[in-house]
Amino acid sequence: MGPGDLIDDYLLVWVLLAVVAGLLVPEIAVLTGFSTPILVVMIGSVSLTLSVEQFRRIEPRALGSALVGHAAMPAVALAIARLLDLSPALAVGFVLLGAVTPELVSPTMTELAGGGTALSTTTLVVTGIASLAYVPGVLTLAFGSGIEVDTFVIVEQLFVAVVLPMGLAVGTRTWKPNVVSRYDEVYPSVSALMVVLIIGGVTAANAGLVRSDVALLASVGGGVLALNAVGYLLGWVGGVREERPDRIAMALSVGTRDFAVAAALIVAAGLPAVASLPAVAFGVVEMVTSAGLARYFARDQ
Repeated sequence: MGPGDLIDDYLLVWVLLAVVAGLLVPEIAVLTGFSTPILVVMIGSVSLTLSVEQFRRIEPRALGSALVGHAAMPAVALAIARLLDLSPALAVGFVLLGAVTPELVSPTMTELAGGGTALSTTTLVVTGIASLAYVPGVLTLAFGSGIEVDTFVIVEQLFVAVVLPMGLAVGTRTWKPNVVSRYDEVYPSVSALMVVLIIGGVTAANAGLVRSDVALLASVGGGVLALNAVGYLLGWVGGVREERPDRIAMALSVGTRDFAVAAALIVAAGLPAVASLPAVAFGVVEMVTSAGLARYFARDQ
Protein backbone atom coordinates (compact mmCIF):
# COMPACT_ATOMS: atom_id res chain seq x y z
CA MET A 1 0.00 0.00 0.00
CA GLY A 2 1.49 3.31 -1.13
CA PRO A 3 1.02 6.85 0.26
CA GLY A 4 -1.80 7.51 -2.19
CA ASP A 5 -3.74 4.48 -0.99
CA LEU A 6 -3.33 5.59 2.61
CA ILE A 7 -4.95 8.92 1.74
CA ASP A 8 -7.71 7.64 -0.57
CA ASP A 9 -8.78 4.56 1.39
CA TYR A 10 -8.89 6.38 4.71
CA LEU A 11 -10.04 9.83 3.60
CA LEU A 12 -12.81 9.94 6.20
CA VAL A 13 -10.24 9.20 8.91
CA TRP A 14 -7.98 11.99 7.65
CA VAL A 15 -10.88 14.45 7.54
CA LEU A 16 -11.82 13.56 11.12
CA LEU A 17 -8.19 13.94 12.21
CA ALA A 18 -8.03 17.33 10.49
CA VAL A 19 -11.14 18.43 12.40
CA VAL A 20 -9.65 17.25 15.69
CA ALA A 21 -6.31 18.93 14.92
CA GLY A 22 -8.10 22.17 14.09
CA LEU A 23 -9.98 22.09 17.38
CA LEU A 24 -6.88 21.31 19.45
CA VAL A 25 -4.38 23.50 17.58
CA PRO A 26 -6.07 26.78 16.57
CA GLU A 27 -2.79 27.99 15.02
CA ILE A 28 -3.60 25.74 12.04
CA ALA A 29 -6.00 28.50 11.02
CA VAL A 30 -3.00 30.02 9.21
CA LEU A 31 -3.79 27.57 6.38
CA THR A 32 -6.87 29.62 5.48
CA GLY A 33 -4.51 32.30 4.19
CA PHE A 34 -3.48 29.86 1.46
CA SER A 35 -7.00 28.78 0.53
CA THR A 36 -6.73 29.90 -3.10
CA PRO A 37 -3.55 27.98 -4.06
CA ILE A 38 -4.78 24.95 -2.09
CA LEU A 39 -8.06 25.09 -4.03
CA VAL A 40 -6.23 25.44 -7.36
CA VAL A 41 -4.19 22.31 -6.65
CA MET A 42 -7.28 20.44 -5.44
CA ILE A 43 -9.42 21.26 -8.49
CA GLY A 44 -6.60 20.99 -11.01
CA SER A 45 -5.31 17.63 -9.84
CA VAL A 46 -8.65 15.81 -9.82
CA SER A 47 -9.67 17.45 -13.12
CA LEU A 48 -6.66 15.82 -14.79
CA THR A 49 -8.64 12.58 -14.62
CA LEU A 50 -11.42 14.05 -16.82
CA SER A 51 -11.45 13.62 -20.59
CA VAL A 52 -13.61 15.06 -23.37
CA GLU A 53 -14.63 11.52 -24.37
CA GLN A 54 -16.44 11.09 -21.04
CA PHE A 55 -18.74 14.00 -21.88
CA ARG A 56 -19.89 12.44 -25.16
CA ARG A 57 -21.49 9.42 -23.51
CA ILE A 58 -24.18 11.14 -21.47
CA GLU A 59 -27.95 11.33 -21.96
CA PRO A 60 -29.04 15.02 -22.31
CA ARG A 61 -32.31 14.39 -20.44
CA ALA A 62 -30.47 12.84 -17.50
CA LEU A 63 -28.02 15.75 -17.40
CA GLY A 64 -30.92 18.22 -17.41
CA SER A 65 -32.59 16.45 -14.50
CA ALA A 66 -29.32 16.40 -12.53
CA LEU A 67 -28.87 20.14 -13.11
CA VAL A 68 -32.44 20.85 -11.96
CA GLY A 69 -31.73 18.99 -8.73
CA HIS A 70 -28.48 20.91 -8.30
CA ALA A 71 -30.29 24.22 -8.88
CA ALA A 72 -32.80 23.40 -6.15
CA MET A 73 -30.19 22.80 -3.44
CA PRO A 74 -29.63 26.46 -2.40
CA ALA A 75 -33.38 26.85 -1.80
CA VAL A 76 -33.36 23.69 0.32
CA ALA A 77 -30.35 25.00 2.23
CA LEU A 78 -31.99 28.38 2.87
CA ALA A 79 -35.20 26.69 4.05
CA ILE A 80 -33.23 24.56 6.52
CA ALA A 81 -31.29 27.59 7.82
CA ARG A 82 -34.56 29.52 8.32
CA LEU A 83 -36.22 26.55 10.00
CA LEU A 84 -33.31 26.31 12.45
CA ASP A 85 -33.38 30.10 12.96
CA LEU A 86 -29.65 30.40 12.27
CA SER A 87 -27.72 33.68 12.14
CA PRO A 88 -27.34 35.47 8.79
CA ALA A 89 -23.69 34.40 8.53
CA LEU A 90 -24.57 30.72 9.05
CA ALA A 91 -27.45 31.04 6.59
CA VAL A 92 -25.00 32.34 3.97
CA GLY A 93 -22.76 29.37 4.72
CA PHE A 94 -25.66 26.97 4.15
CA VAL A 95 -26.79 28.61 0.90
CA LEU A 96 -23.25 28.78 -0.47
CA LEU A 97 -22.83 25.11 0.38
CA GLY A 98 -25.99 24.33 -1.58
CA ALA A 99 -24.89 26.40 -4.57
CA VAL A 100 -21.35 25.10 -5.14
CA THR A 101 -20.50 22.17 -7.37
CA PRO A 102 -21.05 18.54 -6.41
CA GLU A 103 -18.18 17.01 -4.44
CA LEU A 104 -15.09 16.58 -6.65
CA VAL A 105 -14.88 12.90 -5.77
CA SER A 106 -18.54 12.28 -6.74
CA PRO A 107 -17.49 10.61 -10.05
CA THR A 108 -15.25 8.27 -8.06
CA MET A 109 -18.06 7.47 -5.62
CA THR A 110 -20.39 6.94 -8.59
CA GLU A 111 -17.96 4.51 -10.16
CA LEU A 112 -17.68 2.57 -6.90
CA ALA A 113 -21.47 2.46 -6.67
CA GLY A 114 -21.85 1.06 -10.19
CA GLY A 115 -23.41 4.31 -11.44
CA GLY A 116 -23.08 6.39 -14.60
CA THR A 117 -19.67 7.97 -14.15
CA ALA A 118 -19.90 9.92 -17.42
CA LEU A 119 -23.07 11.67 -16.23
CA SER A 120 -21.52 12.43 -12.83
CA THR A 121 -18.39 13.84 -14.48
CA THR A 122 -20.34 15.99 -16.93
CA THR A 123 -22.56 17.36 -14.16
CA LEU A 124 -19.45 18.32 -12.21
CA VAL A 125 -17.89 20.21 -15.12
CA VAL A 126 -21.09 21.97 -16.22
CA THR A 127 -21.89 23.15 -12.70
CA GLY A 128 -18.29 24.26 -12.25
CA ILE A 129 -18.47 26.55 -15.27
CA ALA A 130 -22.00 27.74 -14.44
CA SER A 131 -20.96 28.55 -10.87
CA LEU A 132 -19.34 31.79 -12.08
CA ALA A 133 -22.81 33.29 -12.48
CA TYR A 134 -24.91 30.90 -10.42
CA VAL A 135 -23.23 31.17 -7.00
CA PRO A 136 -23.15 34.99 -6.73
CA GLY A 137 -26.60 35.17 -8.31
CA VAL A 138 -28.06 32.83 -5.70
CA LEU A 139 -26.46 34.74 -2.82
CA THR A 140 -27.77 38.06 -4.14
CA LEU A 141 -31.26 36.65 -4.67
CA ALA A 142 -31.37 35.02 -1.23
CA PHE A 143 -29.96 37.84 0.86
CA GLY A 144 -29.89 41.02 -1.22
CA SER A 145 -28.32 43.69 0.97
CA GLY A 146 -29.21 41.83 4.16
CA ILE A 147 -25.61 40.74 4.66
CA GLU A 148 -22.44 42.04 3.08
CA VAL A 149 -21.23 39.47 0.54
CA ASP A 150 -18.50 40.51 -1.89
CA THR A 151 -19.82 38.72 -4.97
CA PHE A 152 -16.95 40.04 -7.11
CA VAL A 153 -14.43 38.27 -4.91
CA ILE A 154 -16.47 35.06 -5.11
CA VAL A 155 -16.63 35.26 -8.92
CA GLU A 156 -12.89 35.94 -9.03
CA GLN A 157 -12.16 32.99 -6.76
CA LEU A 158 -14.44 30.67 -8.73
CA PHE A 159 -12.70 31.60 -11.95
CA VAL A 160 -9.14 31.45 -10.61
CA ALA A 161 -9.54 28.43 -8.33
CA VAL A 162 -12.26 26.35 -10.03
CA VAL A 163 -13.02 27.12 -13.68
CA LEU A 164 -9.48 27.97 -14.84
CA PRO A 165 -7.65 24.96 -13.34
CA MET A 166 -10.50 22.66 -14.41
CA GLY A 167 -10.34 23.95 -17.99
CA LEU A 168 -6.54 23.77 -18.15
CA ALA A 169 -6.54 20.26 -16.71
CA VAL A 170 -9.14 18.88 -19.12
CA GLY A 171 -7.40 20.64 -22.00
CA THR A 172 -4.03 19.19 -21.00
CA ARG A 173 -5.43 15.66 -20.80
CA THR A 174 -7.06 16.09 -24.22
CA TRP A 175 -3.78 17.39 -25.67
CA LYS A 176 -1.45 14.82 -24.08
CA PRO A 177 -3.65 11.92 -22.93
CA ASN A 178 -0.88 9.32 -22.84
CA VAL A 179 1.41 11.47 -20.71
CA VAL A 180 -1.27 12.66 -18.29
CA SER A 181 -2.87 9.23 -17.84
CA ARG A 182 0.38 7.76 -16.48
CA TYR A 183 -0.33 9.36 -13.13
CA ASP A 184 -4.10 8.83 -12.88
CA GLU A 185 -3.72 7.08 -9.53
CA VAL A 186 -1.91 10.09 -8.05
CA TYR A 187 -4.29 12.92 -8.93
CA PRO A 188 -7.19 11.98 -6.61
CA SER A 189 -4.74 11.53 -3.72
CA VAL A 190 -3.30 15.01 -4.21
CA SER A 191 -6.82 16.46 -4.34
CA ALA A 192 -7.82 14.57 -1.19
CA LEU A 193 -4.78 15.91 0.66
CA MET A 194 -5.83 19.46 -0.22
CA VAL A 195 -9.32 18.74 1.14
CA VAL A 196 -7.76 17.68 4.45
CA LEU A 197 -5.72 20.91 4.62
CA ILE A 198 -8.74 23.12 3.92
CA ILE A 199 -10.88 21.36 6.53
CA GLY A 200 -8.14 21.58 9.14
CA GLY A 201 -7.72 25.30 8.55
CA VAL A 202 -11.38 26.30 8.66
CA THR A 203 -12.01 24.09 11.69
CA ALA A 204 -9.18 25.85 13.52
CA ALA A 205 -10.72 29.21 12.59
CA ASN A 206 -13.96 28.06 14.25
CA ALA A 207 -12.34 26.24 17.20
CA GLY A 208 -13.28 28.81 19.83
CA LEU A 209 -16.90 28.96 18.71
CA VAL A 210 -17.27 25.17 18.59
CA ARG A 211 -15.87 24.71 22.09
CA SER A 212 -18.06 27.46 23.54
CA ASP A 213 -21.36 26.59 21.82
CA VAL A 214 -21.99 22.85 21.54
CA ALA A 215 -25.71 23.47 21.02
CA LEU A 216 -24.95 25.49 17.88
CA LEU A 217 -22.75 22.69 16.55
CA ALA A 218 -25.57 20.19 17.14
CA SER A 219 -28.03 22.44 15.33
CA VAL A 220 -25.72 22.93 12.35
CA GLY A 221 -24.95 19.21 12.31
CA GLY A 222 -28.63 18.34 12.10
CA GLY A 223 -29.10 20.90 9.35
CA VAL A 224 -26.30 19.58 7.14
CA LEU A 225 -27.51 16.00 7.63
CA ALA A 226 -30.95 17.10 6.40
CA LEU A 227 -29.41 18.96 3.42
CA ASN A 228 -27.36 15.90 2.49
CA ALA A 229 -30.35 13.54 2.73
CA VAL A 230 -32.71 15.79 0.77
CA GLY A 231 -30.06 16.13 -1.94
CA TYR A 232 -29.78 12.37 -2.36
CA LEU A 233 -33.58 12.11 -2.48
CA LEU A 234 -33.92 14.90 -5.07
CA GLY A 235 -31.34 13.25 -7.32
CA TRP A 236 -32.87 9.79 -7.02
CA VAL A 237 -36.47 10.91 -7.53
CA GLY A 238 -35.48 13.28 -10.33
CA GLY A 239 -34.01 10.35 -12.24
CA VAL A 240 -37.15 8.18 -12.04
CA ARG A 241 -37.28 7.97 -15.86
CA GLU A 242 -33.60 7.11 -16.22
CA GLU A 243 -31.68 3.84 -16.09
CA ARG A 244 -30.42 2.77 -12.68
CA PRO A 245 -26.75 3.77 -13.29
CA ASP A 246 -27.78 7.33 -14.14
CA ARG A 247 -30.15 7.50 -11.14
CA ILE A 248 -27.23 6.55 -8.90
CA ALA A 249 -25.08 9.25 -10.52
CA MET A 250 -27.82 11.83 -10.03
CA ALA A 251 -28.35 10.95 -6.38
CA LEU A 252 -24.66 11.24 -5.56
CA SER A 253 -24.15 14.38 -7.68
CA VAL A 254 -27.06 16.30 -6.13
CA GLY A 255 -26.60 15.00 -2.59
CA THR A 256 -22.90 15.68 -2.31
CA ARG A 257 -21.64 19.26 -2.10
CA ASP A 258 -18.04 20.41 -2.44
CA PHE A 259 -17.59 21.49 1.15
CA ALA A 260 -13.91 22.37 0.66
CA VAL A 261 -14.74 24.80 -2.15
CA ALA A 262 -17.52 26.34 -0.05
CA ALA A 263 -15.20 26.77 2.94
CA ALA A 264 -12.44 28.30 0.82
CA LEU A 265 -14.84 30.74 -0.87
CA ILE A 266 -16.15 31.88 2.50
CA VAL A 267 -12.61 32.64 3.66
CA ALA A 268 -11.71 34.40 0.40
CA ALA A 269 -14.84 36.56 0.52
CA GLY A 270 -13.94 37.79 3.99
CA LEU A 271 -17.11 36.43 5.59
CA PRO A 272 -17.16 35.65 9.33
CA ALA A 273 -15.36 32.41 10.19
CA VAL A 274 -18.59 30.96 11.58
CA ALA A 275 -20.03 30.93 8.04
CA SER A 276 -17.68 28.04 7.20
CA LEU A 277 -19.05 25.87 10.03
CA PRO A 278 -21.76 24.26 7.82
CA ALA A 279 -19.08 23.30 5.29
CA VAL A 280 -16.92 21.64 7.96
CA ALA A 281 -19.86 19.71 9.41
CA PHE A 282 -21.12 18.75 5.96
CA GLY A 283 -17.70 17.38 5.04
CA VAL A 284 -17.77 14.86 7.86
CA VAL A 285 -21.42 13.89 7.27
CA GLU A 286 -20.98 13.59 3.50
CA MET A 287 -17.90 11.38 3.75
CA VAL A 288 -19.82 8.86 5.85
CA THR A 289 -23.10 8.88 3.92
CA SER A 290 -21.64 8.84 0.38
CA ALA A 291 -19.35 5.93 1.23
CA GLY A 292 -22.31 4.07 2.76
CA LEU A 293 -24.53 4.73 -0.26
CA ALA A 294 -21.79 3.63 -2.66
CA ARG A 295 -21.51 0.30 -0.84
CA TYR A 296 -25.27 -0.13 -0.72
CA PHE A 297 -25.76 0.51 -4.44
CA ALA A 298 -22.80 -1.71 -5.37
CA ARG A 299 -24.20 -4.65 -3.38
CA ASP A 300 -27.58 -4.29 -5.02
CA GLN A 301 -26.25 -4.73 -8.57
